[in-house]
Order: sequence, then C-alpha cells, then structure tokens
Amino acid sequence: MPNADRLVSTIVSCEWLFQNQHIEELVILDARVLKADDFTTQTYIPNSRYFDIKGKFSDQDDEFPNAFPSQEQFERETRNLGINNNSLIVVYDDKGIYWSPRVWWLFRSFGFNNIAVLDGGLPEWKRHNYDTIPSLIITQREEGDFTAQFQPDNMRFFHHILDIVRDENCGILDARSEDRFKGIAPEPRIGLRSGTIPNSANLPYTKLLDGNCLKPEAELKAIFKSLDIANRSLTFSCGSGITACILALAAEISGYQNISVYDGSWTEFGTLTK
Repeated sequence: MPNADRLVSTIVSCEWLFQNQHIEELVILDARVLKADDFTTQTYIPNSRYFDIKGKFSDQDDEFPNAFPSQEQFERETRNLGINNNSLIVVYDDKGIYWSPRVWWLFRSFGFNNIAVLDGGLPEWKRHNYDTIPSLIITQREEGDFTAQFQPDNMRFFHHILDIVRDENCGILDARSEDRFKGIAPEPRIGLRSGTIPNSANLPYTKLLDGNCLKPEAELKAIFKSLDIANRSLTFSCGSGITACILALAAEISGYQNISVYDGSWTEFGTLTK
C-alpha cells in the first residue's frame, strides 16, 4: 500500500489518486489559472487546495511572466497552504497536463521530491466519473512546516543561457510549436519578436501527449532518442517557462538526469537580445 514516505512515480494515474485519497499526508493541488469568479463556478477534485501559480508563487516584481519565486516566498506560501515536509503532493490542472508540471518542477527546484503530476488532470478524472465538488473554498489552514532549499542546477536564467548556447555539451530543447519556433507564427505576447535561442532544437510539448495524458514511457524514450542529445545536459525552454516543464517531466520519466528549465524562456531571451 503506498504511503507518504514513498511516492510511486513522478506521474500518477487518476485510478491511483482515487484509491489513495485516504492517505493522511496527501495534499492535492489545483494548478490551473483561475479568476475570482471561477472558484464558485468550476468543478474540482475533492479536497483540492489552490496553487496560485501566477500570483503567490511567481515573483511579482519581475518584468517577465511566471517568474521564479525566491526561496523565502516559496516557503512562506507553501506553508500557508498547510504543506509539510512529510506531505505527499499530487498536482493537477484543468487542461490535462499543462500547468501542473510547472508546479512539480518548482517543488523539485526547492528540494522537495515527494510530488507527482496527475496524468490527464481534471479531464481524465471526470472521464472516470469520479466525484467532483462545485466550488473551491479558500480557507486559512494551519500553517505547515515545509522547508525550501533551492536547487540551483534545476533552473537556468539569462546569464546561464548566454554560456549554454556556446557549449557543445549542452542541449536546449524548445517546447513551443514548430511554427513559433521557426518564426512563421507570431508570438502571443504583444510586442515580443519571433525567433529562436541559438543552437536550440524544437520539441513541441504536444508531441509528448496522447489526448489529455502523457504518452507511455516507451514512446517518450523513443522521442528523446530520436534527437541528437545523447550525453548532453538538457535545458528546456518555451514561451514563458510553463510548457518547458512538460519536457522536463517527460525527460525525467525517460531516464534523463542532468536537466534544467530556462525560467524566462523565449519571452526573456527575445526581449533582451536582438
């Protein structure tokens, strides 16, 4: 029987979560981006707690979106959610797999590994006809004892990328669509130029998905094997640091260990370079 001392995988199925809702240390995080009215008009997995990825868990003073929070901010807001060092966390979103890997990677980047992404998220949960609740009540919880410890090798920032693009031992994989990567389609952020980080390759995150769920491990391994990345450290990029984490999730499942995410991604790089 799984318990809070050992999470069975980096990603867990809806069946697993349904069967293990009784675990006392279990914390279920909803990672979707919500507006104020959404809390009482959407549906949620029972006992969910809201992880405010764009607000409380982003650096609001940074000029770029979804910016990496400080260790102090992450620890404070995580404790406010009632999360402890012995918690077992499962995170989901309403798109299947989109926002949730970013939350998984944030926790990993602050030294916490007992967290998994819910494969297929809320759509897959509903497909199984599991119970949902009609509103998410934001309540004050007993403060947790979570301790954050930043893992610098997990995140890359602009000054790192300037070196990585010249290092043949490093590979950069971009999760944006092929058309955005090639500059054929415009960037969704107003005023952001089209372009590509030098010496990067394209792996659209959608190629890693099968409907709402991540593709099976064997298929993910085959996708990564088809790329010229053997024996390289890998840094993942995208538009603003969200879907890059989907690549990080798939890479870890596929057995890659020396991986990182470029937090500012193309929004930052394309703004700070010409």
